[in-house]
Amino acid sequence: MFSVSPLGALPPKLSSLSSLSFRLSLPKALSLTDKNSTFSLRHRPLKIQSLDAAQPFDYESKIAAEFHNSRKLKIAIIGFGNYGQFLAETLVRQGHTVLAHSRSDHSQSAGQLGVSFFADPHDLCEEHPEVILLCTSIISTENFLKALPLQRLKRNTLIVDVLSVKEFPKNLLLNVLPNDFDLICTHPMFGPQSARHGWNGLYFVYEKVRIGTEESRVSRCENFLNVFDKEGCRMVEMSCAEHDKYAAESQFITHTIGRVLEELKLESTPINTKGYEALLDLVENTYGDSFDLFYGLFMYNEKALEMLERLDLAFEALKKHLFGRLHDVVRKQLFGKTEAAQIPREHYSLPMYAQNGHAASASSSVAMRSLDADPTTDNKAQIFNRIEDDSKLKIAVIGFGNFGQFLAKTMVRQGHTVLAYSRSDYSDVAQKLGVRYFSDADDLCEEHPEVVLLCTSILSTDKVIRSLPLHRLKRNTLFVDVLSVKEFPKNLFLQSLPPYFDILCTHPMFGPESGRNGWNSLSFVYDKVRIGSDESRVSRCDRFLDIFAQEGCRMVEMSCSEHDRYAAGSQFITHTMGRILEKLGLKSTPINTKGYETLLKLVENTAGDSFDLYYGLFMYNVNAMEQLEKLDLAFESLKKQLFGRLHSVHRKQLIENVDESLDLQEQRLLPELSVNDNVPSSS
Repeated sequence: MFSVSPLGALPPKLSSLSSLSFRLSLPKALSLTDKNSTFSLRHRPLKIQSLDAAQPFDYESKIAAEFHNSRKLKIAIIGFGNYGQFLAETLVRQGHTVLAHSRSDHSQSAGQLGVSFFADPHDLCEEHPEVILLCTSIISTENFLKALPLQRLKRNTLIVDVLSVKEFPKNLLLNVLPNDFDLICTHPMFGPQSARHGWNGLYFVYEKVRIGTEESRVSRCENFLNVFDKEGCRMVEMSCAEHDKYAAESQFITHTIGRVLEELKLESTPINTKGYEALLDLVENTYGDSFDLFYGLFMYNEKALEMLERLDLAFEALKKHLFGRLHDVVRKQLFGKTEAAQIPREHYSLPMYAQNGHAASASSSVAMRSLDADPTTDNKAQIFNRIEDDSKLKIAVIGFGNFGQFLAKTMVRQGHTVLAYSRSDYSDVAQKLGVRYFSDADDLCEEHPEVVLLCTSILSTDKVIRSLPLHRLKRNTLFVDVLSVKEFPKNLFLQSLPPYFDILCTHPMFGPESGRNGWNSLSFVYDKVRIGSDESRVSRCDRFLDIFAQEGCRMVEMSCSEHDRYAAGSQFITHTMGRILEKLGLKSTPINTKGYETLLKLVENTAGDSFDLYYGLFMYNVNAMEQLEKLDLAFESLKKQLFGRLHSVHRKQLIENVDESLDLQEQRLLPELSVNDNVPSSS
């Protein structure tokens, strides 16, 4: 006999249960006896800590595996082109069995994706897929559907389409397919380009057109929809009619604009604006789609032709507005008074007389006053305040409209003193912003601002400069412009301003809309055209530039000519597209695509700008007319493609109808001839 403690070794008969830890509540003096030995358990009971069942008996694991496998589907993709392969990649990754059939041989691509490719649709259908996923183009869907050997499929097979319009495929599926088949009409509102970083947050619209009541069929439908839900799609159940009302117009406009811009071969620049980035994104998100998809949107969207006509009219109206303004300018130059308002030359010479030492003595007196300060009170705080004050500027904003107010708000917040002058009365707005407003330019200039910031329109800049009382300013005043083109203001400054003024040409490549959430990472381009070598003048220029650097702008030093080469053409195209779309009155929908969101943002970022700004880009950008002509040609080319395809289809239908009519006539004639032949023989 031997005794075992709770922590001791088990007797031989129990040694095979080495993975078993006991806790048995037994009496203190209980003995267990067999033929050969006896052992007793005393004092402390044993505890069962865990039970490691052998894997074949792990019931929960088997049930989990069965449940997991039950959610996997056998899906046949009909039409294994770009979009079919795009969906197949995710289906395979999720563990579904994917088959594919297409008119073209995509067996190699299928093999790389782990998809079984079938050149013969009969072979595919005999595999009895649970789901038939139609990834064909809109215009070929009917032919594909009618060519499928439906008799080889199980009668309750689920048929799903992914077309960009929904009423058309819904009616087609209901008319062509037997009542035994289940139907879901879906629209994944993304593609290989717009979803290249994943499907999370992108819309997936669907309507359960016809689903059988059996649990297996309901479950299969949910398992298919779960493919997209698992990827983070925003699942929207919506009728086909409702979808088309929201999406069809916006999609057609999006793809039309994308294809027009694609024709222009737009390229990125080192100083892209937000609006231009939006256009580049739009082209990228649409160029990968086939023309058949675009043509299908045109053919099977009843409002597409109306939208195309509205787009055409908007473009024509914009050109008419531009050329009308240009015509007025040229006519005025030919027939109007050409007396330019010039500042008398003595106004320029007045400040020159000050070179007799008065300016130097004035600055000396300022220096003396600072030296007369009581050194006992010149502590660290005073020194800090003096340095802080020295970093602040007195800035005069000339042209206190939308953009002038936008810049002034940040300048005031940074602690600069801001003065303002404009032809219109903005005194109330200025007061709210903490800006001193002057209705008289002479009064403003007598305040001796360190910086004169021109926020006028391109068209009025020349006139405004020539009307300023320059003789009332300090001779070394820094002149800065913020125009969207740079060669023009640079040349204007050099011609109109005396040589003792400093000149800085800048372009904040954002505005009240695109910069409303801050200026961080937005481009600020500048060219130090003429800055005096004195340390104070160099420092003043740097302090002005620091206004934008402090806000997180991307500071890009670039010559005016280089700026215009990069930016002018792209800006003109951006504003042109924004203004055309603005005329269409585009509105947001509950299921916006990424491309449509891009267009809405483009309108939002350009609609707030004045027409003068846009017209200035046209007038003072040497490439603008060429860009407008290229845009016109691109739009005409696209319309020609659409109507050319439409004409071919209509012509084919006419010829086929004529052929069918002739065949019917021949069929009618043949029996009549045989009857006539028989009559004589029988008579």
